[in-house]
Amino acid sequence: MNLLPSAEQLEIISAAVDFIDSRMPMSDIRDRAELDSAVDPDVWREGAELGLLTLGLDEAHGGSGRQLDDEVLLFSALTKRLATGPFLASTLAVRIAALCGDTELTERIGSGTAMVGLGELRGDGALDADGFKGSFDLIDCVGASHVLLVARHGAAVVEIGEFPDITPVAPIDPGIRLSTSTVVSGRVAHWLPDDTDPTWSRAQVLAAASLAGLAEAARDMATEHAGTRIQFGKPIGVNQAIKHMCADMAVSADASISQTLFAAIALQSGRADRTFQILSAKSVATRAAIDNAAHGIQVHGGMGYTYEHNAHLVLKRAHVYAHLFGEPTEVLAQLLEEGAAQ
Repeated sequence: MNLLPSAEQLEIISAAVDFIDSRMPMSDIRDRAELDSAVDPDVWREGAELGLLTLGLDEAHGGSGRQLDDEVLLFSALTKRLATGPFLASTLAVRIAALCGDTELTERIGSGTAMVGLGELRGDGALDADGFKGSFDLIDCVGASHVLLVARHGAAVVEIGEFPDITPVAPIDPGIRLSTSTVVSGRVAHWLPDDTDPTWSRAQVLAAASLAGLAEAARDMATEHAGTRIQFGKPIGVNQAIKHMCADMAVSADASISQTLFAAIALQSGRADRTFQILSAKSVATRAAIDNAAHGIQVHGGMGYTYEHNAHLVLKRAHVYAHLFGEPTEVLAQLLEEGAAQ
């Protein structure tokens, strides 16, 4: 059995990487730090036209009809380059719109003319087909027409106007835009129950893929620096402390993407242990991303903390993704419960 990416998968990822490197370089994060949105709407539409939001959407709905493991590879590549914009929310939302039969919204999201941000419920609240309420963190909702809300029993796409008194909050990551809103009684535009399509599980897999990409980014930055930074006439990578740290980072990054790909396969094939595999992917990838990013800054020394270097951006993005679709402690507790039940 060949578990390596196929030539077709590599071609898809290569096209996405070329686009991100040319149209969404990491330098944009600093250039747009003081702007309302972290992403240029024109660039967002170009990426959508390339199929970055509809890779896993059925061809009947205008997508490419690829499997979830292809989306894992894509999201890993996107976050490895710190791509900005609500890729995760929009990818999940276009699928919900399509499965709910809203052809117009599906086309608008898929083409990039409608952007969908992410809403994360913090504390007590409710979400179902009849509506939603509670306090929400709104991630990359500036310029969005809709917001994606995901719970374990189902997911909803709601109009941005359902959130009153949206208050901007200074984010830890300059590549995202964060705000908050408290909803007393909100209406749901589209509701997709989990037994129809497991949006929560898909979200966790793609979040794990994003974290795996960050683990790879930190690994690559650290190993490159260790091989080119000269001290006392030699690269710092010859020192065992640096060498072993980079080796550990490589193992963690490989483990995170491997487990996430297996989780994607387990979900799409309906394996009995799919929940365990998905939780494992989220937990392993979270730890790998945060640890690798922290170790990467250590390898870089003082320059890793500076505004001009990208190493600290990886760490900040890792901390944001770690709290999406289940807090790390919650995911670990659920993983232990699933393991005990096996």
